[in-house]
Amino acid sequence: MFSKILIANRGEIAIRIIRALSEMGIKSVAVYSEADKNSLHRFLADESICIGPGDASESYLRADRIISAAILTGAKAIHPGYGFLSENEEFAALCEENGIAFIGPSSELMKKLSDKTKMKEIAKDAGLDTIPGTGILSDLENAKKKAKEIGYPVMLKARSGGGGRGIRLITDEASLEKFYPIAKNEAEQSFSDGALYLEKYIMPASHIEVQILADEQGNAVSFAERDCSMQRNHQKLVEESPSAKVSPEERALLMEKARKAAIKMGYRNAGTMEFLFSNDRKFYFMEMNVRLQVEHPVSEILSSIDIVKWQIRIAAGIPLSFTNKDVRTKGAAIECRINARSTGEIEELHIPGGPFVRFDTYIEKGSVITPYYDSLLGKLIVYAQTRDEAIRKMRAYLCELQIVGVDTNIEEQLKILKDPAFVSGTYDTTSMEAVK
Repeated sequence: MFSKILIANRGEIAIRIIRALSEMGIKSVAVYSEADKNSLHRFLADESICIGPGDASESYLRADRIISAAILTGAKAIHPGYGFLSENEEFAALCEENGIAFIGPSSELMKKLSDKTKMKEIAKDAGLDTIPGTGILSDLENAKKKAKEIGYPVMLKARSGGGGRGIRLITDEASLEKFYPIAKNEAEQSFSDGALYLEKYIMPASHIEVQILADEQGNAVSFAERDCSMQRNHQKLVEESPSAKVSPEERALLMEKARKAAIKMGYRNAGTMEFLFSNDRKFYFMEMNVRLQVEHPVSEILSSIDIVKWQIRIAAGIPLSFTNKDVRTKGAAIECRINARSTGEIEELHIPGGPFVRFDTYIEKGSVITPYYDSLLGKLIVYAQTRDEAIRKMRAYLCELQIVGVDTNIEEQLKILKDPAFVSGTYDTTSMEAVK
């Protein structure tokens, strides 16, 4: 097992990893930017080191500085968390070149799976249904031709990255002409890769994903599906597991197909397979996220399995000690993402507590929310025996959660939890448009 691990991230995920390391008896190293000099993750870690100014491009995205920090502090492994360099194959390769374990899939595997168009071919070969679509588009005229062949509406997507960037709904040729250069530029700015492709727009549909853990010995397990359909501008707001729409029989089949597909892909460590679940009750594979997901706590609190600890064990060569039969799928778990809508200082903070509730956050009284990074302040997660109870529980804890000093989306989350489509479990990826 590793004696010391550097966390190449910040915010709530850095603290989540530090706590796991502490429980495992592993020393932790935090990196921080000048803007994060007073951030909690710096002080919870055993060691911390500044890697640059507030701009992420000069700190958290500087692979050379992070590697230097690992070498300087004697860290034996690096956990990338999510975002920043977590899906950067060059960073993973740099870790490997310097004899530092990258807690995630290998650089070679990341490169293989990073091209979403090729990933679909791999998934199809592994027995998964895929959304009709194209390869990489050469130019706008090629896009027009392919869109006519598929039939409007279509989704224009960036080959690299995620988080809703480089994605546009295309309803006709005029909108394709308008959004093609915008999506291309957005992809180039966000991922340094302007390659785009088209997929058939399947609607109505639910956004369903399956958490995977796979070890170095060729074993894999899958978790009960997460429903991530409550989204605004392709950004997830609420996640729950299991989905209210998926039957126990469909769940068992999906989990097994995802597990077998991960093995056939040769996948290693934690990853997530994302699907669209259509009205004809088919799961269409969309993509594979080769990292820890923001919403992983939903699966953790439902299954009682610590995904972060298993990421670390797998990277150290330890085989999985459980199978799909050991993964709990009963009960209901919900996560609400609490986002800031302004910058400023946290003047007052009250975090609710109780059985089967957690708030993963990095903020405390006096924390300063800057404009440099994403708006996520924390994630409120609850578990209950039934979905109805979990909804009531989440409402109660959202009302108790108090964050004073910056504007947040807590009220919006309460509206979602009271929305008839959400309460009935009939919501899909368009349902946020109706939330008032």
